[in-house]
Amino acid sequence: MAAIFIAGGYGIVGSNIARHVRKINKEIEIIIAGRNPDKGAALAKELGNARTVYLDLDKSIESYDWGQIDLIVAALQDPADALIDVALALGIAHIGITKLADEVTPFLFSALRTPPNRPIVPLGHSQSGVMTLLALKAAEAFSRIDSIELAGLYDDHEQMGPMTVGDAEGFIGRALLRQNGNWIWVNANQHPRKVRLSDGSCLEGLPMGLLDVPSLAAATHAPNIRFDFIQGESIGTKTGGQASQDLYIEIEGILKSGLPGKQRTIVSDPKGQAHLTALGVLVVIEHILGLDGKQTARGGVYLPETLVSIDAAIARFEQFGVQISSELNEN
Repeated sequence: MAAIFIAGGYGIVGSNIARHVRKINKEIEIIIAGRNPDKGAALAKELGNARTVYLDLDKSIESYDWGQIDLIVAALQDPADALIDVALALGIAHIGITKLADEVTPFLFSALRTPPNRPIVPLGHSQSGVMTLLALKAAEAFSRIDSIELAGLYDDHEQMGPMTVGDAEGFIGRALLRQNGNWIWVNANQHPRKVRLSDGSCLEGLPMGLLDVPSLAAATHAPNIRFDFIQGESIGTKTGGQASQDLYIEIEGILKSGLPGKQRTIVSDPKGQAHLTALGVLVVIEHILGLDGKQTARGGVYLPETLVSIDAAIARFEQFGVQISSELNEN
């Protein structure tokens, strides 16, 4: 049976990925890797058919026994692309969740130079592709799309791992926007946007260079697309529960009825951002390893929307408790 190597596997996101995989499949071997493998011992015991290994990306990793690995999941920062290089060299599939729009060029050039024998999937999207898949589902109601405005709310009450906290502090800087059909890089702090929440209140969001923006531009040809990061109390916190991960999708254009219209979709995972991010990874893992019952993908670089069935992915999200509501208005 297949073996998955999760770098950063005992972290908050990595451990959620491991638990999601084990929930749908008992036979896959899960290898939990990090600098302090003892921290993953309890998780490995909980999962069953799992073990921990030492991994330090600041040191050489080529000597590791990669022969039995089918898929590498990088749930941590890999600034040197060390794990991608191993995957390309040895024909191992790879999923990475941290690279923003201005960080993917080096590995794309490597993939052009050494065409992948297995899927290589950058998931530097909001919640590892969840936002893009749901936005594309909403886009099905339109014959022409004029704008897509996305926002992800991060609740200060939620526990976040060191990598995620570092990202949240550092990725609000240079942001990629699609504006009037042009690609522009902007200073995020100089381009705020008011985002309306589920209860009608508003928060100020700042744009980011997540991969949702170029993904949705390629898929919909919308001339105006942006993703904004907002911080505040989530739906879960406001209703007295634990912090939820909330996503907001607003699409404007011409509906298939021929009338102008707007669709607003609200997504909320009551179990939080790590749980939802791991679900984005899970649906990609299912297809790469053939767990979805469909023919596995050939080698190449894939986006989540070019690899998985959107309807099947949404069904999986809802199975794991994700709440999705949409409102469509004709003007």
